[in-house]
Amino acid sequence: MSPILTDPVPLSGGGRAPGHRRRMPWTRDQPHHVPSPDAPTETGLPVGGSGGLVSAEDVSAEDARWVRPALVTLLVGTGVLYLWGLGASGWANAFYSAAVQAGSVSWKAFFYGSSDAANSITVDKPPASLWVMALSVRIFGLSAWSILVPQALMGVATVGLLYQTVRRQFSAGAGLLAGAVLALTPVAALMFRFNNPDALLVLLLVAAAYATLRAIEQASTRWLVFAGVLVSFAFLTKLLQALLVVPVFALVYLVTAPTSFWRRVRQTLAAGLGLLIPAGLFIAIVELVPASSRPYIGGSQHNSLLELTLGYNGLGRLTGNETGSVGGGRGGRMGGLPESIGNGAAGAAPGGGTVIFGPGGPGGHGGGMWGQAGWTRMFGSEVGGQISWLLPTALILLVAGLWITRRAPRTNRARAAFLLWGGWLLVTGIVFSQMKGIFHAYYTVALAPAVGALVGMGCALLWRHRRHPAAAVVSAATMAATAAWCYTLLNRTPQWHPWIRYAVLVAGIIAALGFLAAIRLPRRAALGVATVALVAGLLGPGSYAIATAATPHTGSIPAAGPAGAGFGGPGGGRFFRMGQGGLQAGRQRGFPPRGMGRGAQGGPQGGGIFPGGAFPGDGQQMPGGQGGMPGQAGGGAGTGTTTLGNGILGGRESRGGGPGGLLSAVTPSNTIVKLLRQNADSYTWVAAAVGSNSAAGYQLATQDPVMPVGGFNGSDPSPTLAQFKQYVAEGKIHYFIGGGGFGQANGGSSSSREISSWVTENFTSKTVDGVTLYDLTAPKTGATTGSTTGTGVTA
Repeated sequence: MSPILTDPVPLSGGGRAPGHRRRMPWTRDQPHHVPSPDAPTETGLPVGGSGGLVSAEDVSAEDARWVRPALVTLLVGTGVLYLWGLGASGWANAFYSAAVQAGSVSWKAFFYGSSDAANSITVDKPPASLWVMALSVRIFGLSAWSILVPQALMGVATVGLLYQTVRRQFSAGAGLLAGAVLALTPVAALMFRFNNPDALLVLLLVAAAYATLRAIEQASTRWLVFAGVLVSFAFLTKLLQALLVVPVFALVYLVTAPTSFWRRVRQTLAAGLGLLIPAGLFIAIVELVPASSRPYIGGSQHNSLLELTLGYNGLGRLTGNETGSVGGGRGGRMGGLPESIGNGAAGAAPGGGTVIFGPGGPGGHGGGMWGQAGWTRMFGSEVGGQISWLLPTALILLVAGLWITRRAPRTNRARAAFLLWGGWLLVTGIVFSQMKGIFHAYYTVALAPAVGALVGMGCALLWRHRRHPAAAVVSAATMAATAAWCYTLLNRTPQWHPWIRYAVLVAGIIAALGFLAAIRLPRRAALGVATVALVAGLLGPGSYAIATAATPHTGSIPAAGPAGAGFGGPGGGRFFRMGQGGLQAGRQRGFPPRGMGRGAQGGPQGGGIFPGGAFPGDGQQMPGGQGGMPGQAGGGAGTGTTTLGNGILGGRESRGGGPGGLLSAVTPSNTIVKLLRQNADSYTWVAAAVGSNSAAGYQLATQDPVMPVGGFNGSDPSPTLAQFKQYVAEGKIHYFIGGGGFGQANGGSSSSREISSWVTENFTSKTVDGVTLYDLTAPKTGATTGSTTGTGVTA
């Protein structure tokens, strides 16, 4: 990877570090010392115990001429990358967009993060990220832009904040390189253009890292407590994932802060209070408010935010024991679905072919349908193209940085920065690699700031000491490893602009050889080598980032990169992630690796998905490759057409108006929208549908509350059958929409399935533009339509 294109100016309080004995050979080109009027103590970086120092501030007159234009270029370029064509993604993740719409019209829904304005159930995350988007919608109105632009601006802010964080410890060049690496990481280009909670999570964690390093500079209690508060709001964005960095931040402060040990302990405890109060206050409010006065907590089985925090969205992600989820590491099957899905012949039993999902099946090693857990997960075909472009580079430079600073004083700020960012990368990366529960490749955006910081800081050190033979060898080896790995990732999509991978390889070889010769090269020639190295290191991820920005993304599981970059491709729900064991098992049984339900037709009942019409309206003949699953044409990209509705996973657009299912919302026809809007003010919910994504498309189209029965997966007990009967008896729900989520997944509640069966038995269906609707105000003659006791009455 390229070194930094500027020499930092040393700014320590003295010319020699503590314990200095003699100047090491690789500091012989050290420039004249220029003191800083406001430089705190311990700003210099002792190199190998010598007096060679690297600055914490970069304020030289030479740098001032180019730093500001370069920073403006970086931020404007990031803004263009993240904002250009943003509206093409539409509602993006409609699950969250529907909650944003609800929060924009109801303050109660805003506070709790409800899926609908009538507050039946919340999303399965805390609401912090929804707050930002809902405020934007309240100001600018409901549109794709008002939802997604705040995410893109968070990305620009994160890049700028990372630049400033790295610059304080090293140089402006180091900060610029760190920011560029973050901006051009493909998964960052994806998530800062999407409305999942990860954008706000990453911004808050980078801000917390900045505050922690500021606290270390002068042992500041105020900055350390502020870091705790920022992590607390990150917790309110994505729960336990935000806490992965907390042990790292605390240990680095306890080890390196320039004050007494017991004061460091007291300050760390104070920061813990800063972390506890905002998140704890929100949890306390939710837990103490009577369940009848607030929405049900989505993702939990007992209406508890604590259960959600520690179970489905917490420790369950590590162990795979996630009650109510649709997958996991234990057994490799999709909870709630039969093993026979897809490949059914015309008129045969639903889904004649047997498919074992994920590496938890034959030949697998855990991780279930979410991919194989293990030490190589970050580099595999599913994740590698998202985040790992400069991951080997960052790891090498982390080792180099810690080695160079090994004899520095305890309070050395540069080493503290390496420890903080290195700890962030290692702890988060190891947890992601070993997760046996739900794991999506886009989670790895949380690694991007640490990768960028380590690359910027490490390259600054190697550039500073480029004339020393050891530094030259390390630089050359790092560059060779970077080019080789980028070439490998590009080679996974051999038909996509093949010239890029050859350009990366050639530039990498030239740069590596140039670094070996840098000992004797003049500065201008060395700068030329650095420029070639920048091209070699950033061309691969940058091209993937541009391809990501040029592709609309919808659904619940987006993926970065060009089409064909991974299983299923980008653009939508890459859902059925299968390791080699599960994929081979599927192929042996005729499973199409790019689609679900490839048979001629799924049979007379169950729509090719569920036997016996488990969900209302599933009894329609559905072409296997074109139903709600990602079809052959879409390849998991969310572009399959749902001509007869009733699919479970759904395509990016349901052209026939049918339910999009679990992972992708629908675009209902104008006829259906008009039908749902009739007398909408007379009902609390204009409709109900199983699964939040099934409900979300209708809610966004009508902008009226649609009840998501069972929450995201359709497996939460919200509402129960008795409660649903009560709502129907009171005339609160107009229509029930057939099809939808999985229901009773992985040990979850069977309420949604019971409700679906009850509706089928007691209400007459009609099909409108391929969608099965039940008018809950018009029961069949003699039907049992509900009562306050849940036993039912006869109409």
